[in-house]
Amino acid sequence: MFKNYIKITWRSLVKNKTFTILNIVGLSVAIAVAILLSMAGFFDLSYDQFHANSKDIYKVYSMWQNPKGPQVSVSHSAPLMPTIKDEVPGIDKATRHLQQEAVLTYGDKEINMDAIWVDADFFNMFTFPAIAGKLNNPLEKQSDIVITEDAAKSLFGNEEAIGKTVQILINGKDEPFTIGTVVENNPSQSTLEFEIAVRFEKEADYLESQDNWSARYHDVYVQLAKNVAPGQFNLATRSLVENNFQERIENAKRDGAQPDVDGLFYKFELLPLLNEHFATFKNGYVEVSRGNTYLVLGVAFLILFIACVNFVNMSIARSGLRLKEIGMRKTLGAKRKQLFLQFWTESLIVFLFSISIGLLISILLLDEFKTIFRTEVSFELILSPLSILLFLFSILLITLIVGGYPALLMSKLGTIQSLKGKIDTSGKNKVRDALMVLQFGIAILMITGTLVLHSQLDFMRNKDLGFNKEQVLSFPLDGKKNSYEALELLRNELAGNPDIIEISGADNNLGYGKDGSVSSSMFGFEYKNRVINTNYLTVDYDYVETLDLELVAGRNFSREFASDRSGAVINEAMAKEFGEKDPLTAYISFSDSLRFPIIGVVKDYHFENLDKVIAPITMMMSRDYDLYYAYVKVAPVHLAKSYDAVEKTWAKISPNSKFLGSYLDENINRTFRKEEQITTMITSGSILAIALSCIGLFAISLLIVNQRTKEIGVRKVIGASVTNITFLLTKDFLKLVGISFLIAAPIAWWFMKEWLKNYPFKINLSPLFFIVAGLLATVIALFTVGSKTIKAAKQNPVKSLRTE
Repeated sequence: MFKNYIKITWRSLVKNKTFTILNIVGLSVAIAVAILLSMAGFFDLSYDQFHANSKDIYKVYSMWQNPKGPQVSVSHSAPLMPTIKDEVPGIDKATRHLQQEAVLTYGDKEINMDAIWVDADFFNMFTFPAIAGKLNNPLEKQSDIVITEDAAKSLFGNEEAIGKTVQILINGKDEPFTIGTVVENNPSQSTLEFEIAVRFEKEADYLESQDNWSARYHDVYVQLAKNVAPGQFNLATRSLVENNFQERIENAKRDGAQPDVDGLFYKFELLPLLNEHFATFKNGYVEVSRGNTYLVLGVAFLILFIACVNFVNMSIARSGLRLKEIGMRKTLGAKRKQLFLQFWTESLIVFLFSISIGLLISILLLDEFKTIFRTEVSFELILSPLSILLFLFSILLITLIVGGYPALLMSKLGTIQSLKGKIDTSGKNKVRDALMVLQFGIAILMITGTLVLHSQLDFMRNKDLGFNKEQVLSFPLDGKKNSYEALELLRNELAGNPDIIEISGADNNLGYGKDGSVSSSMFGFEYKNRVINTNYLTVDYDYVETLDLELVAGRNFSREFASDRSGAVINEAMAKEFGEKDPLTAYISFSDSLRFPIIGVVKDYHFENLDKVIAPITMMMSRDYDLYYAYVKVAPVHLAKSYDAVEKTWAKISPNSKFLGSYLDENINRTFRKEEQITTMITSGSILAIALSCIGLFAISLLIVNQRTKEIGVRKVIGASVTNITFLLTKDFLKLVGISFLIAAPIAWWFMKEWLKNYPFKINLSPLFFIVAGLLATVIALFTVGSKTIKAAKQNPVKSLRTE
């Protein structure tokens, strides 16, 4: 029996090869894209799950109240972790975590590596498997370090790394460390990244900060004991807060801050490690959102859904061509069950073909997909036994629903009606029309999303950030040489180059440079009996001129005034914090006897990402802190030539350092990676959704034209024009697109409005976006249907009337 089903199925598919090919092409492409997008989504959702203790590890963050409302931070003081471990019950393990670059020296090699400064518990909490050396407690000794496999190869080549001694530059001096353990390279889904791990006690500022509760500069992770709820942590740390943050709480009360719902002014909370990749800290709260990931999975589902709708619609439309076959088979004794299995077998074979082709396409496109979307996805994510079983179950369910529904409709047809070839199709047409409305509604929704996302991305790229991003080159000041000395050498070497206009430096980059590092520093100080918080930036001479920042009051740092090293330049947002009519009368207070006067005010500029409002910032020239980035302003011509000149000069100054220079506009563009990724995915999904919708629309219009061939001939004989006939055949389809627009537009407006709330600087949600999306869908639908209907309308009516 089953062999007979296969034989009849094959004949039917070959006989209707146009529809078979359209179905297989649509489903194959949809399945391939759905697999790739699903891998990207599941890759994102799998962040940090490789740690054996991932469900018990939490990141500590603090929340406090100030007159402007709640504030949140993950930066903590050095004594916090030991105090938590000693005084707070339910803590199994804990570690501090500070990520910085470190200069390693081995023989003639000098390499900058990503380093983390952590406590002994770190490798007992987090799972970074050791492949050589100590397997348990690898950081037990302060003189030992842990290094990754790739970092070991960079330093030692094929030599054995264990037991080797390397020098790490700390506070301007080389200190010896022994390679005690080599671990596997960081997994792609790891929030914590490093090349070497060093004990926190060896960190440059540790000795000065170990008892200082005011210096906050690192993260803290804790692992809770079994059966300890994270909600208990806040209660358990309240006595710690009272003992160590009382002055801060009193200052908040004095300044007019209001307590939170629990009546507290300062508290500690826990963020699950599995949420860290999806967490943002803004507006005084921690927001955990997997929205972008679910959006990717949603796009995958919608594309597959549209392809399935096409299949259902074409199967329903084709049922009218198989009425006599159904009637004949029923006359010969076929039962409903047998007819259902026959038609469902056809659907199953089409799906199996499509899945095979879709898998092949996804394998062939995997590398391009990884490049375009900057992801490290692999088929390993979906090759687990559970994933395979879930995939097979999903395919079975889809074929039962998508293939089973048309099969059920055709198997229910009456014998006499089928043989006559005349049945009531109004019910089926309603289902078909509803599915087409849903299909085009999804397409319009995705087109609208594409238009809005592209506009927002262009808005952010072209927004005036308040500084010169096209002509300024930045790069890290790596190497052992003192950063101020290196910068001065750079000035001297490039002094005769007419393309080099200004050179300066700072302790932070603008945007994301090629080193991928980004950081910020904040501090608070007393000013006229209230606390003011500000971002802090260490700069060198000519910083304002190099970036073309606009001075609105006072002056810039000048070499003519030695006192400027004890002065500060602030932005307008910081000037407002002082509340003075003349901000140049204000000062930064480090103590009653140490005050830095404000010598200048610059116009607000975007020193952080565009998803944040412009915050107060204070620039100072303290030589107590190093510079980490050089800024070189070049002439607007010969940008590539200027880049080469700076690169060659830096190689001469610091021959062992890798030059990682990039222009600031490149840095800024890197901050939009998330938006670019989502925009690319939605754009690709929109194009595919329209293409799939058009495939279904074309196939259905082909069937309808074939069914109405005789009607077309009669109308032409009685005088109908080509235009009249074309309008008659297309108006029903256009009506469905219009209904789709009316349904999709309000939904798209709501989604886009909610998405734009994430950006303080955003475009206006103009009705033009929705109108253009609707018109685009209409034109595409008209073109798809019109290509066939015009041809049918031009056909010789004599030929049409002979058609039965």
